[in-house]
Amino acid sequence: MGAGSEILSYLIQTAISLFMLAVLLRFLLQLVRADFYNPISQFLVKATNPVVIPLRRILPGFGGLDLASLLLALVLQMLAIVTLLALHSLGVPSVIALVLWSVLSLVGLLVKIYFFALLAMIILSWVAPGSNNPAILLLYQITEPVMAPFRKLLPPMGGLDLSPILVFILINVIQIALRHMAMSIGLPPGLVMGI
Repeated sequence: MGAGSEILSYLIQTAISLFMLAVLLRFLLQLVRADFYNPISQFLVKATNPVVIPLRRILPGFGGLDLASLLLALVLQMLAIVTLLALHSLGVPSVIALVLWSVLSLVGLLVKIYFFALLAMIILSWVAPGSNNPAILLLYQITEPVMAPFRKLLPPMGGLDLSPILVFILINVIQIALRHMAMSIGLPPGLVMGI
């Protein structure tokens, strides 16, 4: 692969990945019922509305799930995979393989989002405890539904919350399982951002 095609591949993957990340964050924020009026939530809604709103006419939400955002993220991942395969001069897989690859990649990306959100929350609890920054409040709203069951298993000891250790172990187990599933269905390594 020449330098030009590698640069083009990188730029396309970055553009699609950033928009897909915005769509997935929008989905997560709606799933956990985060503050809609938070400036970051408003940015994500405004950035993704031009594509999500028309999709909602076709696929409305169900049971608190924003199915339009989820479908958009899946389609974006499929587009990214097909584009990168074409740039690498590889053949396009079957539709079933493409959907499986995309679903695995999205699950992997959601796991990475939680990994970095938890890591940020841990660091911010040391650096800026009790801060009312909109980003910190959103991080708390995203991570708290995952952290609450683990806090019941391992309550704070001596003022230290050790429950994130259990969550990081679970995240690593999920990532290992996703990598092995990806290999078993023939997903080319490095073509998707979640795994």
